[in-house]
Amino acid sequence: MMRKLSMLIVLASCFVYVAKAQSTRGVVSNQLNQPLEAAYVYNINSESHAHTSENGVFVINDTKVGDSLRVGLLGYETKIVTITNTKSLSIILEEKVFQLDEMVIREELNPVSTITRLDLNVTPVNSSQEVLRKVPGLFIGQHAGGGKAEQIFLRGFDVDHGTDVTIGVDGMPVNMVSHAHGQGYSDLHFVIPETVNKIDFGKGAYYASEGDFNTAGYVNFKTKDFIGESSVSLSLGQFNTLRTVGLFDLLENSKSQNAYIAMEFIGTDGPFDSPQNFNRLNLFGKYVMYSPENNRVTLSASHFTSRWDASGQIPQREVDNGNVTRFGAIDDTEGGETERTNINVAYDKYISDQTKLKANAFYSHYAFELYSNFTFFLEDPLNGDQIKQKEDRQIFGVNAALNHSTYFGDTELNLTAGFGLRHDIIDDVELSRTLNRTTTLETIQLGDINQTNMNAFVNADFDFGKFRVAPALRLDYFKFMYNDALQTNYETQSETKAIVSPKLNFYYNAKDNLQLYLKSGLGFHSNDARVVVANSGEDILPRSYGMDLGTVWKPFPKLVVNSALWYLFLEQEFVYVGDAGVVEPSGKTRRYGLDLGLRYQINDWLFLDSDATYTNARSIDEPEGEDFIPLAPDFTFTGGLSIDDFNGFSGGLRLRYLDDRPANEDNSIVAEGYFVTDFNINYRMKNVTLGLMVENLFDVDWNETQFATESRLQNEAESVEEIHFTPGTPFFIRGIVTYNF
Repeated sequence: MMRKLSMLIVLASCFVYVAKAQSTRGVVSNQLNQPLEAAYVYNINSESHAHTSENGVFVINDTKVGDSLRVGLLGYETKIVTITNTKSLSIILEEKVFQLDEMVIREELNPVSTITRLDLNVTPVNSSQEVLRKVPGLFIGQHAGGGKAEQIFLRGFDVDHGTDVTIGVDGMPVNMVSHAHGQGYSDLHFVIPETVNKIDFGKGAYYASEGDFNTAGYVNFKTKDFIGESSVSLSLGQFNTLRTVGLFDLLENSKSQNAYIAMEFIGTDGPFDSPQNFNRLNLFGKYVMYSPENNRVTLSASHFTSRWDASGQIPQREVDNGNVTRFGAIDDTEGGETERTNINVAYDKYISDQTKLKANAFYSHYAFELYSNFTFFLEDPLNGDQIKQKEDRQIFGVNAALNHSTYFGDTELNLTAGFGLRHDIIDDVELSRTLNRTTTLETIQLGDINQTNMNAFVNADFDFGKFRVAPALRLDYFKFMYNDALQTNYETQSETKAIVSPKLNFYYNAKDNLQLYLKSGLGFHSNDARVVVANSGEDILPRSYGMDLGTVWKPFPKLVVNSALWYLFLEQEFVYVGDAGVVEPSGKTRRYGLDLGLRYQINDWLFLDSDATYTNARSIDEPEGEDFIPLAPDFTFTGGLSIDDFNGFSGGLRLRYLDDRPANEDNSIVAEGYFVTDFNINYRMKNVTLGLMVENLFDVDWNETQFATESRLQNEAESVEEIHFTPGTPFFIRGIVTYNF
């Protein structure tokens, strides 16, 4: 009898323990009742921990009534909460001055992205160019009057307009496959910079959720779910420059839903001898609704249109002999117009405390027309070499990812499985020879493209405490179809291809403030559909093989240092040169380098940051001395001092340096580097903020983009290959007035 009683007591004790030691669910919000993402929740009693999702929701295991939770997020007051109800905790954090010494690397979901959040908080972006420059080590160049997508440089790549970097906004792709101007073309100008809330980026092809174009890395932008207060801003500057922005909160003080609209208009003539006549109009609206179960529905819509005239790239010889100024033109009839309309619906649902769904569906309509002249009178001595590139595109797509948290024995395991579909319908993709943007002399290419990409991935994250292992696998399937309108007989040329991309990442938290990681993976980028069918499916998806060995370290309370040694190999690929309508093989390449960055908080309001990169980039199949990769940067540096809310003042001094780099394969033509300094200062008086921005503070002569190009002027008997460049902005001052209400 006593034995049975003892067994009952033991069983009852176990039942009581199971009943008490369970999971706790809660929501972390700010003072405006808006959810806070990536807040760290730590159980002081059991040492279990969790992070909040984008909805502000957390589920922490091994808890019971009476336990104490420490909840913190950089830029907010840390709070200690006692569990009284394990099913419905609601925690509000109060915003405060950003203190870098409170950052604990072990507690951060992604320490490097946290650094970018710090940069956004201290130096907010107010131009589309600055949005991309927030990615450490990424350089951009504009070379067509402000309306064309920027040229991108990253990790020893001249990415052109996006061939080797995946770019997305709120789950929508920005890269354009089989584009009239170039594969992966990424025009980010439809994003109003004041609406950007988060920049998530990663270098290398180590992320299963990222597919096409993810070789050098990826950049994903997330727009704000709420704006807090409405504002209107007016900026006036040199060169007949005007910019006005309005953000309007439509549902003030609502706890379960948010809505706002944003509008932007920009007009400028630029510093060029021939006015750019540039203008851009942006409209954006977003609605967010939270259910009582903290599920979220998001609807966003945007429209963007832009037109411009351009002076194009000018040959160095014409500047040297005094025929044109640095801001002159050989053919000032270049330019173009473009537009994009987006509709995006997203749904985030908690299926259970351990399982959540994240999905979005999107539609985009895109139009593009560009006039360029790179070689002047090389091909046509009478009419000149102007070309037109044009297309009209619709994009349909959906993404879904299911995340499940469980245990594999005693090891915490996070499983993520995802699926995606993207379908592009591209009508009248055209390359023509034109005269003065009005007369079509010859149609070189014209046709319709249908391109489909289906993908699936699975990612497992095993958490052994200080050590994490994350293996992953991605599958992509492509269908390419092309109808050539210049052929007499109707024919659909088509090819299909599938590719599997494995990834394997390791993370080790050696100390609370020292993380070591080793990342590895295979990536790829697709080639233009016209190249694929022309080459009968050969080299459709050239692979990349990469590895990163890095650290994120806080050697002192207010100093964060991140570094990475990396290597990247690319298989031979065929690249479609949209400007000429031809295919060029680029061969095998290899790159290796070092990334180094630091963030230092000098005091409550003064921050120092810097990022430096070194890269060695070479073609493998070419002899030594003729194996340089044109325009591949070998050294870059950015840095600056930033003031964050010092007696109403904010602003900073920003530096960027790009070293000399080879412009051709034997380095006989060199693209000159530059060192440029920008400055801005703002002063807020209650609801009014006055600002001053100066680009190129010291008025240095610098070339924003450069190419080794063979060209011939109308009065020349022979062609010349040399540097052709677009000049960088001279001293450029603007004043800004912003009213918040």
